Parts: sequence; C-alpha cells; structure tokens
Amino acid sequence: MSDLDVPPGASAAIEREIVSDTSPVGIDAKKTHVIILHKLQKIEASLKRLESRLEG
Repeated sequence: MSDLDVPPGASAAIEREIVSDTSPVGIDAKKTHVIILHKLQKIEASLKRLESRLEG
C-alpha cells in the first residue's frame, strides 16, 4: 500500500459524502473543497501546536 492508497471503507465513505447526481463530473465540487479546506485548517492548527511545543 502506498501513501496515496485509501482503504476501501474510507474511500466508500468519502465517496458517499461528495457524490452528486447533478454534477457533470459526479461530485459536489463545493462540498469537496469545503472538506479539503477544513482538513487543511485542522492540519495547520496541529502543526502550530507541535511547533510551539518544540520551541518551548
């Protein structure tokens, strides 16, 4: 399994969240972007906490 592989259960759960029958590409792009940006914000906050611990 590479770093880019997503476990089948996780893949199916993500797909259920972003699927759109009305989109020409099959996904809700807005919802997908919101999820990605939310996760990136969580990662950024975690990194800031780790950096502050290392600096302290």
